Amino acid sequence: MTLGGSGGSGVVVPRNFRLLEELERGEKGIGDGTVSYGMDDGDDIYMRSWTGTIIGPFNTVHEGRIYQLKLFCDKDYPDKPPSVRFHSRINMTCVNPDTGAVDPRKFLVLGNWQRDYTMEYILTQLKKEMTASHNRKLVQPPEGTYF
Repeated sequence: MTLGGSGGSGVVVPRNFRLLEELERGEKGIGDGTVSYGMDDGDDIYMRSWTGTIIGPFNTVHEGRIYQLKLFCDKDYPDKPPSVRFHSRINMTCVNPDTGAVDPRKFLVLGNWQRDYTMEYILTQLKKEMTASHNRKLVQPPEGTYF
């Protein structure tokens, strides 16, 4: 996230300010309420470990399922993407079937990361990916199972 005028040079928002913005936005709720996120540990001054939730989209095999994810923002975030891993078992082409890790080579939001992307954007794009023709009808593991 860059702040600046028409002069072409912007001010880079420091990591912790950026994460505080994201925390505030996540706590307020996002859009229709089918995507949410927040910190795992409110005492973590480095704001590294986050939990995300996606409620599966309508007209897919994911409909009504609640998926939990773990996002880890290392010291290089937001210059580099967080690591993203599904805690709930899911069958998607961009998710490692053994670990639940989202593969940046198959999920281009992570693979082509830009500094102005956010955790909210990652989660909404993963939800959108669930509706893609190659994911919307894949057989899913039993609900309530975890990696």
